[in-house]
Amino acid sequence: MSQPDAVTSDSAGMSPREYWRKNITCVLGLLVVWFVVSYGCGILFVEELNRITFGGFQLGFWMAQQGSIYVFVVLIFVYVRLMNRLDREYAGEKQDDMEISIREEEGT
Repeated sequence: MSQPDAVTSDSAGMSPREYWRKNITCVLGLLVVWFVVSYGCGILFVEELNRITFGGFQLGFWMAQQGSIYVFVVLIFVYVRLMNRLDREYAGEKQDDMEISIREEEGT
């Protein structure tokens, strides 16, 4: 008999270790995007981007001043969606495991 709040790693479930691995992978991916946009577009590639104008300003200047902030805000919403999906997946599988173990305890 298994305990209802114990989460085991089986073929149908996600262990807490897998959850955190996916969580950290997501965070690191979003941080890489943020770094490339803020540091890359605002500092490293500014000369190339300044050849393009956007709203009357050079694109490199615009990315350094405003574009990276907009990308950061979009990344926050992306993070929320990804974490909600991951939490639902983890909680759903955990809930399924709990229901199975409760049924086993009741003998149904």
